[in-house]
Amino acid sequence: MEPSIFLEFRLPNAATWFYFSLFLTVALFFQFTRLISIRNLDLLMLFLLVPGFLLIQEAAALEQAGQGARAARERALGYGWLLAGSAYWFARSVLDLALTKRPPVSANVNIQGLSWLGLTLFVGLTAVAVRRTPDQSAQELVGTRPASIVQVENTASAVVEQAQSSNGVGASPDTVQFWAARGLAMLCHAAVLVGLVMIGWRHFGDPTAGVGAAALYTLLPYTAYNIGQYHHVLPTAFLVWAVFCYRRPALAGWLLGLAAGTSVFPALLFPLWFGFFSNRGASRFGLSFLTATVASIGVTALVLWIGPSQLNLVTALHLTEWKPWTVPTGESAWTGTHWAYRLPVFVLFVGFVAAVAVWPAPKNLSHLVAQSAAVLIGVQFWHADRGGQYVLWYLPLLLLMVLRPNLSAAEPPQVVPGSVLARWAGAAWRRVRGADPQQPGSKPLAV
Repeated sequence: MEPSIFLEFRLPNAATWFYFSLFLTVALFFQFTRLISIRNLDLLMLFLLVPGFLLIQEAAALEQAGQGARAARERALGYGWLLAGSAYWFARSVLDLALTKRPPVSANVNIQGLSWLGLTLFVGLTAVAVRRTPDQSAQELVGTRPASIVQVENTASAVVEQAQSSNGVGASPDTVQFWAARGLAMLCHAAVLVGLVMIGWRHFGDPTAGVGAAALYTLLPYTAYNIGQYHHVLPTAFLVWAVFCYRRPALAGWLLGLAAGTSVFPALLFPLWFGFFSNRGASRFGLSFLTATVASIGVTALVLWIGPSQLNLVTALHLTEWKPWTVPTGESAWTGTHWAYRLPVFVLFVGFVAAVAVWPAPKNLSHLVAQSAAVLIGVQFWHADRGGQYVLWYLPLLLLMVLRPNLSAAEPPQVVPGSVLARWAGAAWRRVRGADPQQPGSKPLAV
């Protein structure tokens, strides 16, 4: 049966999506009454990395056409462009610490229009993601998937296969894996969108800012280019909700720990976040983070250990792209260079991570968002596997940074030592005795 022409829905090619998303972003968010402003510049610079993606995509097409020399030049230029754009946003994230006065967000369309745009774009992206075409089937994964994320995919595939077998419907393993991967990706993107809306509503005090960030997330080309790369967005979903829970150190630690258990890069945020909660729940955050990380990694290691081959565990721990003292094996700006040139960049990165753990003090939510984005952007400079292409790691943080209001008062709540345990103990005592013996006139439970 031939499919209907009304179901032949496809995204435009990469260049067309770049131009039209840029035009639409300017129409929706550009402040034409204040042409020279940091927010207008930020909106334009959100597209700064797109030419690098286009050059790398063109290099892949040239290589398939047998033009290897030109493809190598295009690829080198593309990664150079990505690192230059990443350097701009790294500097912008550091500069954001000094930008305390921020005017309120005023989009050129009301919140209902932004909500409609974001929802329809997400539905369109979902339709493209789950529509299996020959070009999508052969789409190359961008970067190496961590073992924990592979295990999540395998678990989801097993659930789908079990559901199909119970219903008497069979499907090939490739089909099950395709649907499991795309389903995970779209669930993670949906979690990021909801998280952005909730942060704007609860912490920015402006639902329009949250809805605008969500609409921009669906509109920017990076989301469309990597719509099926679930290993890019799964840790980011946990990270966005950890930002939402910044007033609850234990819950934020659990979410960031789960993110670190699915990939390596969220663990690099631990010193910054621990310094953010300094004297305001840092011990609870640290304990929750370590517990969640150890639990998620332990479950993955156990599953890999009892798998068909114990070499899977060794392979999972052999992450050459994260070791700056090893020869790069993946595709990146460091391909073909000696590892000694990458090591100084890593040392500078470690120094930056140590610095942001203690400066500035105390930190507020704007510092946390901007410095978290800076740390994740800094990873791109020494990561030896497609470094520069992992924009979805920090894109939600950039959107929050660009659209945020003044957050100088958004600090973690003061924590009195022992207050939580005291409340728990008091509640347990009242349940046992039926009354609070510290309050006059309380009556014990009748027997």
